[in-house]
Amino acid sequence: MATHTTTDKPVLYSYFRSSCSWRVRIALNLKKIDYEVRPINLLKGEQKSEEYLKIQPFGFVPAYIDNKTGQTLIQSVSILEYIDETQPGHALLPKDPLERATVRALVQAVAADIQPVTNLRILKYVGEEKKAEWAKHFLAEGFKALEAMLQKTAGVYAFGDSITMADLALVPQVYNGVRFGVDMSAFPIISRVNATLSDLPEFKAAHPSQQIDCPADLR
Repeated sequence: MATHTTTDKPVLYSYFRSSCSWRVRIALNLKKIDYEVRPINLLKGEQKSEEYLKIQPFGFVPAYIDNKTGQTLIQSVSILEYIDETQPGHALLPKDPLERATVRALVQAVAADIQPVTNLRILKYVGEEKKAEWAKHFLAEGFKALEAMLQKTAGVYAFGDSITMADLALVPQVYNGVRFGVDMSAFPIISRVNATLSDLPEFKAAHPSQQIDCPADLR
């Protein structure tokens, strides 16, 4: 695990291609927060080091340290809500309770239903021979349900015409879909929203290819 000097900036323990870390990077960019990245190489098993397990007992990324309070937060959606509630700038959740619940449902459709069965530890357990087929199947199945949800909620973005937390969940998952060969043309709303978001500077800067731990051949 890389070592870094301590700063007053918030610290994000991240892996360049982790969709959960990616969500938080977008949020920090939208809030215009200067932060320090501490890469955790999941392929080398750094997430299971004794040092990191003291920070994140599950050995997952991301972990977020708010150096103003000294508190460490884990679980990407909780981190997103904390950042949104404590930092000024673009609001990631609507004010209306029903609209907030709707956005949260879109977020959890990705974070709780689609992403977990296709993350690295599950794919390792499935095995090299079957992992691509497994990921493609469950991603496509999840996108079908998400597309149906977006038929009722989408405007320019996943929920109406303002960027919300739902968009932060959507973009990394589409990347995974493309990576594992899902035919994204079957999901026109998801594809349209993703294309619009991917052109925004805050989203571009959060992309895996722009991260300090991205291998040169993937940049």
